[in-house]
Amino acid sequence: MEEASGFLQKFLEWAEVFGPKLIGAIIVFVVGLYIVNYLSGMVSKVLNKRGIDVSLQSFFSSLVGVGLKVLLLISVAGMLGIQTTSFIAVIGALGLAVGLALQGSLANFAGGVLILVFKPFKVGDLIESNGQTGVVTEIQIFNTVLLTAENKTVILANGAVSNNTIVNFTRHGNLRVDITMAVAPDADLTAAKSVALKVLEDHEFVLKDPAPSVNVLKIADGMVTLAIRPYASPDHYWDVFFSIQERVRDAFANNKIAGPVPTRVIINKT
Repeated sequence: MEEASGFLQKFLEWAEVFGPKLIGAIIVFVVGLYIVNYLSGMVSKVLNKRGIDVSLQSFFSSLVGVGLKVLLLISVAGMLGIQTTSFIAVIGALGLAVGLALQGSLANFAGGVLILVFKPFKVGDLIESNGQTGVVTEIQIFNTVLLTAENKTVILANGAVSNNTIVNFTRHGNLRVDITMAVAPDADLTAAKSVALKVLEDHEFVLKDPAPSVNVLKIADGMVTLAIRPYASPDHYWDVFFSIQERVRDAFANNKIAGPVPTRVIINKT
């Protein structure tokens, strides 16, 4: 009986000292958990309103939630009298070790975040980056996937993409197709330009605005080189590039506009 009475007395003393701390810690934990969930939801809503990618919304919402929950647990442990300095040191050391081990992956992740937030291109755009040209099929957290004109799948690290020049052929809505064709030096330039321009105006894929143009680019090497400049949508770029040359060549032949004749000058020194 005396042992039981002594144990009960010690328990009551412990409860008197530790009870308020425990109750306060439980209240702080419950209220804090509610606030953390609310803030995580708010982050997701704000990112959604700003049009941030869904994958980033989920990631940042989870990141904020996990970070705040860790801080909440450390705070509750401190309220219970647990020394938290060692926990903070361990978390900091662990974070440093992970960061050093995943430098390349973190760089690619940061690049992916920048691409998804600032949107220099989107899925479906035709871009050139790091010496590769293709249509963007996927923008992942760590990589960007391109499909080239040869139907090759190219996977680019987002760190390299975000830190290098990106050429977006789609964003403006049209591309100028640069074509050069030559005629004989004694050909009627006015007629040649008129014939070529008529071909451009009649082509089904050449845009009316901006208007196509035909100008003399160079007079040299026994020929007159014409700069033929139609505009096309990115989807029809190669259709215009190849078919215009065929149609202009046929139109020149039908209108008796002579092409250049290769010449060679031979000098004999005796």
